[in-house]
Order: sequence, then C-alpha cells, then structure tokens
Amino acid sequence: MNFSDEDFELREVQRLEGHTDRVWNLAWKPATGVDGVPAVLASCSGDKTVRIWEQNPSNGSFQCKAILDDAHSRTVRSCAWSPSGKLFATASFDATTAIWEDTGDDFTCVATLEGHENEDVKMVQWHPSMDILFSCSYDNSIKVWAGDGDNDDWHCVQTLNESNSGHASTVWALSFNATGDKMVSCSDDLTIKIWGCDIMNLQSGDGIAPWIHLCTLTGYHDRTIFSVHWSREGVICTGAADDAIRLFVENEDGMVDGRPTYKLLLRKEKAHGMDVNSVQWSSMENRRLASASDDGTIKIWELCSVN
Repeated sequence: MNFSDEDFELREVQRLEGHTDRVWNLAWKPATGVDGVPAVLASCSGDKTVRIWEQNPSNGSFQCKAILDDAHSRTVRSCAWSPSGKLFATASFDATTAIWEDTGDDFTCVATLEGHENEDVKMVQWHPSMDILFSCSYDNSIKVWAGDGDNDDWHCVQTLNESNSGHASTVWALSFNATGDKMVSCSDDLTIKIWGCDIMNLQSGDGIAPWIHLCTLTGYHDRTIFSVHWSREGVICTGAADDAIRLFVENEDGMVDGRPTYKLLLRKEKAHGMDVNSVQWSSMENRRLASASDDGTIKIWELCSVN
C-alpha cells in the first residue's frame, strides 16, 4: 500500500458485545482468518475474564468460543498470542502474568510470572519471531523476559525506563513491526516511542541484543494513550482516552540523524463513545482493525482508500 499520495478513512463494518464490563484489550490469533481457518479474536475485560471469539466464515459474525475466568483476581488488562498460536499470555491488575497453553479444545494455565515490584502489569507481548516476552507496567518500565530453553524458568534480561530514554509515566502498551527489529510503546506521558534492536544479533544465539530508543512522537493525543499496534504493512495505530484513533507511517523522505521519522496518516475522532482502550490490526487481513472501549463494545474497522 502506498501511503504517500492517497487519502484514507477507517470504516466501521462490525460491532461485538458480550463482556459485562469495559473491554480492555484485544488480540487476533496468528494464522487465522485465512486459507479456510476461521478468524479468532481474544478479548479481556474488567469482568476478570478473557473471551475467545471465533468468526463464522459463512456470515462473518463472531461467537464466543471459550471464557477463561480462573487465573486472575482483578481486571485482566492484556492478552497476547505467541507467534505459533500455541501459547497465550494474560496480564492483570493483580500484578501477575499467566501463560496458557491452547490444547485445541481447552486452555490450561502453565505458568504464572511476577516481577513488576507489585505494581500492576499493563500489557504483555511476544516478540513476533522468537519466544521472548515483553511486559510493561505502572512502574514506567518495559521488561524483556526470556526462558531457559524449556520455557519453565523465565527471567528478566533488560529493563527500559527513563534512564535509557524510556517513558516518564505508566507504559500502557507496546507492539512490534513485521520484521521484529523495531518496537513501539505508548504511555500516560502522552508520547509514542519507537525502539530498535539488532535483530540479526538477537537471532544469533549470542544472548539477548539490547533495545535502544530511536525517536519519540508527541502532541497527537491530549489524554492517556492506552494502546498502540503496528500493522504488517507498517501502519502504527494508537487509541487513547480522548476517544480517538490515530494512524502513523514512516516518512519516506529519509532519516534524521540516521534514525527513522514518522508522520500522521489519519485521525479518527470519536471512534468510540468513551475511552479507546485497545487497537489491534488483524494478523492476516492487512486493512482490518479491531478496537475496544470503555463503552463495552468491540468494533471491527477497514482501512479504505477514499481516492
């Protein structure tokens, strides 16, 4: 998709309801919604549950396939699939992160992680190509986790905070680009930060390569930015407490001081009637976006050219 000489809009195509409280976060299951495999979407809520939705290929509607309700004692703030779709992680205001195994017919909790100094975890996210887990928290930090080989003993290998150009307030969400060498994060400090990593070194087996700050986007939302997600085509989407959605793309005009810059592609005011808590691009449909809100709804959008 060429973003330099076209105008775009977000068009609402579907709405899902079911949670009994605000919907905090969404996650499309990898490799679903293509080649005859029904699309699967996970959502989590202030009702302390996670719902797994599966799309009916014949009419496009989603039905609730499973409810996970026995791992967390407070709001479930975040959920994320591993690249293979076999593992599923949830994070809660109870300061724990749970890792689940999808057995096909059921979900089993196989591990519980702690480490954010009793401050609630806002989000967990898997690296797109490696079994490395990232979490972000009320303690203003992003933590990078790695297993010991058999995935039973996990430890923190890097912390990103103000001391290395990180956020000055609660970090609410993070996401990766398609190649996994860049990460974007958003915060209560009203900024969006882009991070970079030497992905070749990361995959070499010589330990975990460090993440470094590349640039900061500011001035695009006037209330807390709760969610950010990077599409496979390179579009960064943000959702915030100002009820709005923003889309950004990398400037094709080149680098500044050897680092990439980004520009605003689209503003969607009043995307929901209340705070936008989560925005998630489909893992297979490049132009399909899902959003979740304090208004209790999940919306499915299509990014459309208006030229």
